[in-house]
Order: sequence, then C-alpha cells, then structure tokens
Amino acid sequence: MSETPHDAALHEAPVLAQEGPSSWLVYTTGLLLAIILTATSFWVANTPLIWAPGIPLGLAVLAIAQMGVHLVFFLHITTAPDSTNNVLALAFGVLVVFLVIAGSLWIMGDLNLNMLPAAESMRMPMHHR
Repeated sequence: MSETPHDAALHEAPVLAQEGPSSWLVYTTGLLLAIILTATSFWVANTPLIWAPGIPLGLAVLAIAQMGVHLVFFLHITTAPDSTNNVLALAFGVLVVFLVIAGSLWIMGDLNLNMLPAAESMRMPMHHR
C-alpha cells in the first residue's frame, strides 16, 4: 500500500507554541516588566513629588506601556510577516475601543449640555394628578 499525501499528514504532530527555556524567559521578562509598570503606576498616583496636573498623563503613558508589554510578551503580537492577521485583529480591536470611548464621551458631553442647571430644576413646579 502506498501512502497518499493526506494520509502522511495524519502522522505529523501538530505544531504548538514553542516551549522551553526561551519561552520561560520571555514570560518571566514580561511578568517582571508588568509588575514594575504596575508598581510605578501606584507610585505616580500616590506621590507628592510629581506635579499634580501631570499625573493623568503619566498614568496614561504607563498604561500604554503596560498594554505594549502584554501584547508583545504574552500575546506575542509582533510585526513579523507571519502575524499579519494578529496585527489586523489588534488594529480592529483598537478601532472598536476608540469608537466606544469617543461615542461615550460625545453622548455624555451632549447630555451635559442639555441638562437643566440644578437650581432651575429645584424651582420647577410639581404637577400632581
């Protein structure tokens, strides 16, 4: 009996994520960077050494760095040619998050403009039936 090409594929082991010392090092490096960025965020939020109006910007920069660490070290999203679909999925996810945040801010701003001031709403007569 001769083996057909699709029969030969049945005997091959599936290729999964690489395991070994290099993957352990990648995950450990990512974990250490994530811990350092998290601790730095708590420090920035609670220290009097940083100019108060600069704290939100500092936290935003640290949050973006934290996302980068997670994407590269844990999700393995790179700009390599074999991860084009991952990058496209990530870009679509970023677009959806941006649209949700922008839409929410737009709706909240519009509602804020159309609200009555608190003093005027307290003086409005109540109609009883």
